[in-house]
Amino acid sequence: AMERGYVSVLLLLIVISCALAKDAGKKDSKDATTKPKLPQTLSRGWGDQLIWTQTYEEALFRSKHSQKPLMIIHHLEDCPHSQALKKVFAEHKDIQKLAEKFILLNLVYETTDKNLAPDGQYVPRVLFIDPSLTVRADITGRYSNRLYAYEPSDISLLYSNMQKALKLLKTEL
Repeated sequence: AMERGYVSVLLLLIVISCALAKDAGKKDSKDATTKPKLPQTLSRGWGDQLIWTQTYEEALFRSKHSQKPLMIIHHLEDCPHSQALKKVFAEHKDIQKLAEKFILLNLVYETTDKNLAPDGQYVPRVLFIDPSLTVRADITGRYSNRLYAYEPSDISLLYSNMQKALKLLKTEL
């Protein structure tokens, strides 16, 4: 009889500790809502409400399977040009709306795929890849020495290039 009492006390302890852990969990999530929200990691500030892929491989896979074009933004957190472009990109309502039709990836490091640096590893640069997984060398910015570079003042060109990427899709596939 002694042993059975021991077991039930032990069970009670387990139940109590689980309940405490649950409450602790609840408290933490409440704190998170009162603190200012940190930017979503994958968006890195390029559009927090958009769905961003985590890796280049995942982005290619999703593009191929969803038949949506892929837009890749190479940037660096401490690059003033990247920061400036990010700001206008994130605040551009039409771009943010249109971006929903793309598989999206922003990278702060280079991939091993040389196709993503057709004319060098500068930032910021934006490349479009179609669902056949071809880098669209025909969708470029306005600089002949850095074909995929965009300045904040080129934001409307970037917008029309996004439209172009979606149009190509309809005509070619």
